Amino acid sequence: MKRLAAALCAAVLALSLSGCSGGTSERVPDRPAVQSGERQFTAPADGDLIAIFDTSLGEVRAVLYPDAAPMAVQNFVGLARNGYYDGTIIWRSEYGFAVQGGDATGTGTGGSTIWSNHAYPLEADASLKHYAGALCAAFASGGEEEGGNSQFYFVTALPDSVDKTMQEELAANGYTEAQIAAYADAGGLPYLDNTDTVFGQVYAGMEVVDAMACVDTVQTEDGADTHRPTEEATITINTVTIATYPGPATAETAEGE
Repeated sequence: MKRLAAALCAAVLALSLSGCSGGTSERVPDRPAVQSGERQFTAPADGDLIAIFDTSLGEVRAVLYPDAAPMAVQNFVGLARNGYYDGTIIWRSEYGFAVQGGDATGTGTGGSTIWSNHAYPLEADASLKHYAGALCAAFASGGEEEGGNSQFYFVTALPDSVDKTMQEELAANGYTEAQIAAYADAGGLPYLDNTDTVFGQVYAGMEVVDAMACVDTVQTEDGADTHRPTEEATITINTVTIATYPGPATAETAEGE
């Protein structure tokens, strides 16, 4: 996620809100319901593929898009069903930007794929954008290959993060009125739309994702923020269950652990 950090808007970093339950100077944002015909804001249909994240902060459910991002979904689903994500941690927590996990080493420098650890290419589908709540594949870089591995992130951009200036830039770059309106209402990271793969969208538990972005993070001696949760604020992904919508009830998921 190094490229993500480099791309983060200064305006998002400058936002200062108070009252976060994690003890930082930030608070879980109040997200209004987004009224949009865009795919990511349409309720899942019966039989749609979903992922259920049971975490130490609560449950998150995301619908997956195998038609738009087949390799990303196949890799994620295969790893989840093999238990790869069970007991892993969220190693990056950046308010107003994203929370990232999916590395079994817990360092953010590792990762795996179902294809003998070979990376897979970018799958940028025009129907999927980096709106708040998007589930995205984090791309590895360096070495002989550059592409996706096991790591993923949830977009936690704030509802007012795409301002009028950015909306005008989106219009100039060919975004539809519906896409621009969705970004304006939900917030997001539009500058990543052709950089990383969006392969899912949170439809339940966004408040849990936002809480992940509010935890205390490690500060270096010179005061820089590493965006890594402190030991006391560790966020654990207990299990990732793959199912079809509407999926099992929360109690049933817990019983199956």
